[in-house]
Amino acid sequence: MTRRSLLQIAPLALAASGATKNSQSIPGGLTLNEDNSHYFYTRAGQKLTPESVASWVDQYAGTQVRELILNPNSQRTSYASKVWDPIWKGYDPQGPDDQPMLASTAAASRAGVRKWIHTAWELDHLGIDPYTLWINRARQKKLSPWISMRMNDLHNVDDDKSFMHSDFWRQHPDMRRMQWRTSGDLRDRAFDFEYAEVRDYHFRLIEEYCERYDFDGLELDWMRFGFHFKPGRERHGGPLLDAFMGRTRDLLNKWEKKRRHKIALGARVPTRPQTAWAMGMDGAKWVNDGLVQMLVITPFWASIETDMPIEQWRQLIGNKAILGAGLELLLRPYHDYKIQYNTLETVRGAAASLLSRGADRVYLFNYMDSQTAMPDLENYQALLHECGDLKTLAGKPRRHVITYSDTWAPGEQQGAQLPRSFVRPGFAMFRLHAGPPMADAKLRIELEGASPDALEIRLNGAGDPLPLIGEAPTGSIPHPQGKSWYWKAGKTNGWTVFDVQCKTAGARIHWVEVAGS
Repeated sequence: MTRRSLLQIAPLALAASGATKNSQSIPGGLTLNEDNSHYFYTRAGQKLTPESVASWVDQYAGTQVRELILNPNSQRTSYASKVWDPIWKGYDPQGPDDQPMLASTAAASRAGVRKWIHTAWELDHLGIDPYTLWINRARQKKLSPWISMRMNDLHNVDDDKSFMHSDFWRQHPDMRRMQWRTSGDLRDRAFDFEYAEVRDYHFRLIEEYCERYDFDGLELDWMRFGFHFKPGRERHGGPLLDAFMGRTRDLLNKWEKKRRHKIALGARVPTRPQTAWAMGMDGAKWVNDGLVQMLVITPFWASIETDMPIEQWRQLIGNKAILGAGLELLLRPYHDYKIQYNTLETVRGAAASLLSRGADRVYLFNYMDSQTAMPDLENYQALLHECGDLKTLAGKPRRHVITYSDTWAPGEQQGAQLPRSFVRPGFAMFRLHAGPPMADAKLRIELEGASPDALEIRLNGAGDPLPLIGEAPTGSIPHPQGKSWYWKAGKTNGWTVFDVQCKTAGARIHWVEVAGS
């Protein structure tokens, strides 16, 4: 059983001023996010010493990881916070698995989730603060240590009694985003940031982070879980988030003098500028106002997004901040397709495309060293050494899969290329960015309700149709769930459009990808 299932998840800067300049002026590299529970789950039962804890960082030394971003909180903290509830509040280390704190957790999951709680408690009991150790070790290994704060985490909010929830969240149902609706949508139970009490509550943790940890950058993760205002109130709330970001930047400016080095501010926002703005997260304004030095555009969770509008963001923010392209762990071509996981080749494809379009960083979220990780974990070091630089990606097998955007403002018109149905014979076009040139690329299409002979496919307006190679083997994940076929695409470079003529009615296309090296 994975850590993700144990949590019952519903489908639910830089060391000195000189380092700051260097990190912003040199594009490329990886930023890696370590979440608030993974380490504690996976090291449960081991002998924990300051050295053994600190050594976790060593696997990232000498790789393309430039910023190591440490997340100590969801609704609770994984350290002994004085302003928020620590994850072990209410926990009896000597008690049974069905003790009151865990009573609402499914019986099959209690022993697993207890690993997180107990290991965090044990470290505190031993006087070991892992975040302090990791920050210090990161600097020793020439990595830039950051702290990331999840601004509105909603894990397990379908269970009011879950061990994950803070007392503040339980005590203030009146400050939630959608108090009247009981549809089961997790986002309804998010904090509503129109309330000053909510903003102040979160700012207190930011203050504590600054007091407790000497980091190079602080990231405010507005994409966990991304919905911070009542539907229709987002643009009223936008200026409140602007002010919150300004308040945070002012605080960091004060701490820069105390720490005697620059402290960057980062933010994670939706992938589409209009969507981010419509949801109150005006990342472009935050950069242009000098508040944010690293802006990460990212999907929420349901799929990697292979076509993020990097060029539009670059036009909006110029080179005023590091622009990170956030890669999630999952992959699917549309929202009700079976969820699968990225592997090294699909990460290579997304990274090659996004870097060639102008992203400064490839930001890895949920790409950890075990459990919440790629299924081909044997390739983890290859990912860390290859996927932040076009030079090290060159010539490597890679896959470019059409996916979709999983985050939209309430009521915003949504778009997805797939699935595509032919109720009658006709044409369809599929657009993707295939990254730097590939000399011998193949097109793969999952087709239902017709034979591949019913399709004529042309590349970028060419007159001759692509030759059919034959049926594609299932192969390693991720892969189409139904039958799929290969066509010879030949040379591809950058933006690529496939013009598909279907000569029969009733056909449906579920998956489109281009692969090569």
